[in-house]
Amino acid sequence: MKLFKNKKLKEEPLGYWEEKSYMLAIIEKYEKEEFSSVRIIERITNMDGINVKGHHFNEEEGKLYVNLEYENIEYEVGIYPSNFSLPNTYVNESLNFSKKELENIKQSKAAIVVFMKFSNDAKKSFHLQIKLILAIVPNLVGLIDESAERLLSVKWARLLASSKIPPSAKDLFNTHAVCSNNKEVWLHTHGLARCNTTELEILQSDIDNCEHHSHLLNAYAEFIIDKKGKFNPHEEPICIGVLSNRTPIIVICKSWVEAISQYDKLELGGIEDRKEGHNSKTSPIFLYKNIEDKKNNKLSKVTIFNDLLARDPIYLVSDEETLRMKKLAIERFDYLKKGFQNKENKVIVKIGLKVDDTKKDSGVEHIWFEIVEFKGDKFKAKLVQEPYNIKDIKINDERWFKKEDITDFEILTSKCVIYPSSVYLLDDDE
Repeated sequence: MKLFKNKKLKEEPLGYWEEKSYMLAIIEKYEKEEFSSVRIIERITNMDGINVKGHHFNEEEGKLYVNLEYENIEYEVGIYPSNFSLPNTYVNESLNFSKKELENIKQSKAAIVVFMKFSNDAKKSFHLQIKLILAIVPNLVGLIDESAERLLSVKWARLLASSKIPPSAKDLFNTHAVCSNNKEVWLHTHGLARCNTTELEILQSDIDNCEHHSHLLNAYAEFIIDKKGKFNPHEEPICIGVLSNRTPIIVICKSWVEAISQYDKLELGGIEDRKEGHNSKTSPIFLYKNIEDKKNNKLSKVTIFNDLLARDPIYLVSDEETLRMKKLAIERFDYLKKGFQNKENKVIVKIGLKVDDTKKDSGVEHIWFEIVEFKGDKFKAKLVQEPYNIKDIKINDERWFKKEDITDFEILTSKCVIYPSSVYLLDDDE
């Protein structure tokens, strides 16, 4: 498949929510004195690790601009009050919110908007924005990430703001699936453009395969964010995993202006659907069938790989992300113990064990155990999956481990699966 540009089509300029990261801190009501420039500057100045270098109020815009330095990077942050009403589309993404939380959000009529330009380290920028919001708005009712079109939990935001560990790349974007009457699905992201890259799409997906396609899309998006601007997804094909037949998953993306010509009879994502949106920096993704196709730049549509993508492909995780996950799991170890106290829950942990052949990879295999007993920061756990490269342990074998051995965990409750990033769900006091 060779791509070409349609001279009649062009990428439109980025929207304000794509050029910068916009978040709405939802409040019960706006009180001018509570959110005066003096009060806001005072709250930001008192934050750890923040150096306020200057600020000014734009009378014409009604916005406060604060110049600050955070971890050796300078930012300009804009802040202003706004009216608020919860969009109906956001309610559909509210499965992890209590009825009380949702009711408070729906009843709120005001918000404080906080916006900023992300640096190439998008995760650090996102972390800073959440910290700023929690400092500026102590009595936060709800939080909307407008750039990612996502409703965020205040409990989640407070955990992230209090942590030294940055968020996962997956926290920075959202993947939407739009379905036609004929069950064609258009997958596209929101939130990547603010990360100084392109939004991503998969065209002509379908009901049966959209979940597998979403996994592929998300894995590629996370890879791009973790590259911190040192990667051009339009020009550089990259391997992000392996299919079940051992074929490498080599991905590249092309601007919608080029890519759309390769699709006949699009029910969704065609030119008509892009007149008022999804027409700026957004790119459908393609794969290569093999290394030879990569050499010849011969692209294939994702849908050609439907059968293989449905057979549990393995997506690669960077060493940086593996370390981040380990640090977060250790930081939230007490929540793991709390989850174990409820005997209806099943608690599993991922442990890194040395492989028999230490010449392979990092010499460590990460495998899942189920916790059966705690003694302080030590615990006994039984193996629940067959290891690949470790001979002296088998399923149901039990061993003692310490907190520092954990690389990840999951708490399986009757309602949902809780991860280190969502341990706030254990708080069922509402």
